[in-house]
Parts: sequence; C-alpha cells; structure tokens
Amino acid sequence: MAAAADQRWIQSFIEAQAAELNAAQNTQLAYARDLEDFRAFLINRETDLAKASRTEIEAYLMMLDANGLAKATRARRLSSIKQLYRFTYEEGLRADNPAQLVKGPGHEKRLPKTLSVEEVDRLLAAAETLGRSSGDRLRNACLMQLLYATGMRVTELVSLPVSAARGNPQVMLVKGKGGKERMVPLSPPARAALIAWIGHRDTEEARKTENTGVAPSRFLFSSRGKAGHLTRMRFYLLIKDIAVAAGVSPEKVTPHTLRHAFATHLLAGGADLRSIQTLLGHADISTTEIYTHVLDERLKSLVLNHHPLATQDKD
Repeated sequence: MAAAADQRWIQSFIEAQAAELNAAQNTQLAYARDLEDFRAFLINRETDLAKASRTEIEAYLMMLDANGLAKATRARRLSSIKQLYRFTYEEGLRADNPAQLVKGPGHEKRLPKTLSVEEVDRLLAAAETLGRSSGDRLRNACLMQLLYATGMRVTELVSLPVSAARGNPQVMLVKGKGGKERMVPLSPPARAALIAWIGHRDTEEARKTENTGVAPSRFLFSSRGKAGHLTRMRFYLLIKDIAVAAGVSPEKVTPHTLRHAFATHLLAGGADLRSIQTLLGHADISTTEIYTHVLDERLKSLVLNHHPLATQDKD
C-alpha cells in the first residue's frame, strides 16, 4: 500500500508541475527518474515518502556522493525531492516538509565547452554541402544558421512553428522553458538560409497536400515521425555528421555547444551579460554568469596590451 501511495504522490506532483508551471515533457521525465530513485532508496531502508525524515534525505545524498555522482546531479536530485515535499506540504499530504532545511552540494561551475569562430565557420559551410538532396542541404544550412545566430535550445529550434518564420523576419519569436516567449534577432546569413529553406519547404508541403490531401505541417522542420517535427536525437546525430564533414572533432560539437559558442562569441565581441541572458532565455542572471570567463580574459588582455606599465621591462 505504501508503494502505491508513493507512486500516487509522485504522479500528482508531476501532473501539477505540468498543469501549473507548464513543465516540458523532458522535465517531467527527469522528475520521475529522480523521485523513483529516491523512492527505491527509501524502500531499502524500510520506509516511504510519507514517513521519510530529514535524516533519510541526507543519507540519500551521502549515498549519491559515495557512488561518485557529480555535484550537479546530486543538486538536481535534491531539487526534485525539495519540490516534491513542498508540494505534499502545501497540499496537506504531509504535516511537515522534511527537505526544507537540507543543504545541497551546490553546482560545479565548470566552464562550458565551446567552439572557436573559425570552427563555427567551418560547420556552417559544411552544413550547406551535407545532404542527399538539395532540400536536405537547405534544411541543414537553415538549422545551423538559426542555431548559431540565436543561441536557441535544441528543443526550441526543432519545434519551431513555421508561422514564426514568415515574412522575412528581422527577429523571431521563440517559446522557451515554461512557455516563456522571447524575441531573438536574426543575422543576415540566418535570414538568407531561412528564406531559401522556407521556399523549398512550402513547395514540398503543397505537393504533399495535393497528392495525399494531408494538411501542410505547422512546423518549420516537419517530419513524418510521431512528434511531427525533427527530433532532438535526429538533429544531435546530424550535427555530428556535419562536424565530420567540417573537419571538427565530433566530440566537441553538440547543439548545446553551438548555444555556448553563440553566448561566448557575443560576450567576446562586447555584448553585456544582461543582453545575453535575455537572448538565451535564462530566468536568472547567475546562469549566464558562467560566461564571464570570456570577459575576464578580455579584460586581462586589455590590461596587458594597453596599460602603460605593462610594456615596461621588469627590473
């Protein structure tokens, strides 16, 4: 009975996150995995979510640490547990919140992997030539240009509605995490790639409708799969092929690395953190501050190259 009650709590919590906060499917799956792992730990200790105390939660975190899980993973697991118990307390399922005072391990502020401007140029050029057909090449070029020009998350990119790209836009409306919308400007190369792709896409969609009677897709990058659009995994594999064609190590190249390159290159070019925060769709400026390593290097270079004492020989 306790196991069934635990599962109902977890399911109710996830449904509430989806309904109230518009949590994405991937976020809901992450909550489910984290909380099921914690529940399995409690079962081994012959307890459950309803009776678990702060001691059990801290013991669980210690076990994760002993098993070698990264700080970021442990912090995420604790965040899931804290949100679950906040939910159960607010809903009156528990009279207390055992996770309220538990302190997490914090996040490791590792510098994000990024790419040089020259490497990005090679990737963009390779995307224009990779593909079995002219349509594939136009799509691949558009995907890469949009990703680098806007810093979109891969889910935001592959699920773009075609309506967001109509009318040769100077800016594009993007729906991000939690359904929050933001405007991102398009570079001239991105606009050119977009116009070329839409022209081809519209012709193909019209032909499909004429032959099958199926209505045109609402997505910019449509697919015959269940989602109706290009999937994250398909694009992940595609970007690896583009890296090989560009002569860039595939280990360095992911959709997220292009997002990091977008932010890093903007900051190196003089953009301020607040602007980059807005463009990336970060809810908190602290998330964007990881890119200050670029700013630190630029400031150091300015001092070494332009300060009058920096050019004097040391005694």
